[in-house]
Amino acid sequence: MKNTYQVIIVGGGTSGLMAAVHAALQGVSVLVLEKNPKLGRKLLLSGGGRCNVTNRTSRDELIRHIPGNGKFLYSALNQFNQEDIVHFFESRGVQLKEEDHGRMFPVTDSARTILETLLDYCRELGVEIQTNEPVDKLVFDRENQCVKGVLTKSGLEIQANGVILATGGRAYPRTGATGDAYAWAKSAGHTIERLYPTESPLLSDDEWITGKALRGVSLRDVGVTLWDANQKAITYHQMDMIFTHFGYSGPAILRCSGHVNQWLHQTREKVAHLSIDLTPHHTMEQLKFFAEENRDKQLLTILKNLMPERMAEVILSQLKMDHTTAYKQLVHAEVEALFNKIKHFDFTSTGSQPIEKGFVTGGGVSTKEINPATMESKLMKGLYFCGELLDINGYTGGYNITAAFVTGGVAGQNCAWNSF
Repeated sequence: MKNTYQVIIVGGGTSGLMAAVHAALQGVSVLVLEKNPKLGRKLLLSGGGRCNVTNRTSRDELIRHIPGNGKFLYSALNQFNQEDIVHFFESRGVQLKEEDHGRMFPVTDSARTILETLLDYCRELGVEIQTNEPVDKLVFDRENQCVKGVLTKSGLEIQANGVILATGGRAYPRTGATGDAYAWAKSAGHTIERLYPTESPLLSDDEWITGKALRGVSLRDVGVTLWDANQKAITYHQMDMIFTHFGYSGPAILRCSGHVNQWLHQTREKVAHLSIDLTPHHTMEQLKFFAEENRDKQLLTILKNLMPERMAEVILSQLKMDHTTAYKQLVHAEVEALFNKIKHFDFTSTGSQPIEKGFVTGGGVSTKEINPATMESKLMKGLYFCGELLDINGYTGGYNITAAFVTGGVAGQNCAWNSF
């Protein structure tokens, strides 16, 4: 390891490795510093170990699925977008396949394929990688307001014309994501927006949670809505969910979690109010027609055609209706109450599991202080940011890794250009 490079990248994960490749492609000397003994630990866990490399949707849909400052990515996407990510890997011999909702995976169904491709490309381009080398702090030229390099915890001062911070957030701490770079960003004058969990299971004290009546029950393709105090929908997601011993989880819940945490923080309320549409593909009228066709059958029998039996039992119990009552015995008000409950099953949440147990970190380095076209700091020349360290967060489904690859690629290329 030398003591001077044109570009230093701190963090050898998803965005850091993409930054390293794009910087080295410009012909500059690149050093990647990684505090872990191995690189890409979180990358290997992404997509359930299969690595959902991107989502082949439209640009507007991509931005819509990145509720945490997704619009910041427009300029970067003009330089490196989802199709470029697909081409990047396919041009290196990685076969990709498209699954539901535009999700792209390697045909090998192994995240290691993606990691090894990035590492091989780095080696081919002469990128120097140093593991087990944690950074202690950044070194600045305060007179000229520019970064000069880094100081490692082993006491090495390594100089560079540009430094890219790609250390990730605080989710998945077992991968080494402990939020070290927030302090470094602050030392450069940057604002760190409040950190909060996103894509994290929700906690609840609802009676069917504490009483375990619905523990382990899975609901397929239901509509989950988070409501504000005026019963206006904050967010809605139609996906699967599951009742757990502590609350709620599954894709629909994970997508609501960041919104729940933000709303609870902003309003200082103790609980958030949500609801489940158990039959989003059917209107009230269609449900009533179906029930009327089976009017001689017992309520539980009818409901079991629409949802899991234990879910049906809880609904009938809440409405104080006997399971064995025939549908034809219900009066009009009871019919309305039953189908309102099916279309709007209320539940609450006190928040989510902590960042450390979530998939993604909400908050981070303020995007207002970053040039969206280059990922360079507006406050400190030569300092660049990419990946989850930034205040950008999306839903699961290839959106977060897309943001990481895009910001990494753009940061690497522009840092290299400005390092000559």
